[in-house]
Amino acid sequence: MVKTRQWVIAKRAVGMPVLEGPNATFRLVTKEIGSPEDGQLLVKTMYFSNDPSTRGWIGAGKEAERLYVPRLAEGSPIPCHSLARVVESRVDEFAEGELVCAWTGWSEYAIVPKERCTKAPPLPGGLSQTHYLGALGYPALTAYVGLYQIARATAEDIIVVSAAAGATGSMAVQLAKKVVGCQRVIGIAGTEAKCRWVEGLGADICLNYNSPTFADDLVAATPDFVNVYYDNVGGEILDLMLPRMARYGRVVACGAIANYNKMGEAKVGMKNYFEIVNMRVRLEGFTVRDYAPQFEDILRTLKEELARGNLKIDEELEQVVPATFEEVPKTWMVLFSGGNQGKLITELRDG
Repeated sequence: MVKTRQWVIAKRAVGMPVLEGPNATFRLVTKEIGSPEDGQLLVKTMYFSNDPSTRGWIGAGKEAERLYVPRLAEGSPIPCHSLARVVESRVDEFAEGELVCAWTGWSEYAIVPKERCTKAPPLPGGLSQTHYLGALGYPALTAYVGLYQIARATAEDIIVVSAAAGATGSMAVQLAKKVVGCQRVIGIAGTEAKCRWVEGLGADICLNYNSPTFADDLVAATPDFVNVYYDNVGGEILDLMLPRMARYGRVVACGAIANYNKMGEAKVGMKNYFEIVNMRVRLEGFTVRDYAPQFEDILRTLKEELARGNLKIDEELEQVVPATFEEVPKTWMVLFSGGNQGKLITELRDG
């Protein structure tokens, strides 16, 4: 019988998740998980993917039928996609010692069915296999689906990408400029250093939303208005973007991190809603899980574009943070302070 430590939900989060004290959102437990049976793998987690969507799993105040992921019962393990090493395999296709991408949750060890594992073979050019969690993982899939399936972006489009220094935004910028070939790509990020980095990825210009002149800078950068807005944040930036949309513009509603930790009246809404009517704007939300049957083909395309030199994938596109298992929730919380550049990954190390 295998024992593992894992983080579970202790109390649903109302507002910002709490890391310590009697109202802590998470609780560290040790439990037995049994042994793998036929068709299963026992894996040891090496790297955790840190994703804003985890906030939805642990939230309070929404009717279950309004959630796009099943509501977690208190005491349930926190879901998470990870890069893990196979310890014991009861599956012919997977060998002990192999690296796999798997849904382990915030757990040191996990037993996972073969259907929820994919191989993570070495990448060309000595790239770290951690990119399977970011630039060649769900963030890249999300960027691709948003641009191609939702926005139907073309070379004639002017596009703005918010959270452009994040995991999904940084891939959306690259795909828009170097693969779709959009005529102008404008990023939005939170520091001058991040803005320069986003421009290095291919953006024609990147604007600092923390600048006191941001609203004016946005107007100046979009004199011909915007055909596609790839929205990862919602809130005030979405409201500022609506008057900058061209007629028949498309807004890709990918995320709303500006409001994830706000409740009720504290949430930031839209004052410029009528611009959607006035400019005949189409605003469409999506979740990448709905496109799972296309994942294999999309990943093949991404690797082909990488081989052609159209995608820049290197150590600057991810931030790998060494952490003990006790520090897993704290590292995840960095997402909500804007402290990461590219994909935020937790590298588990012994305490």
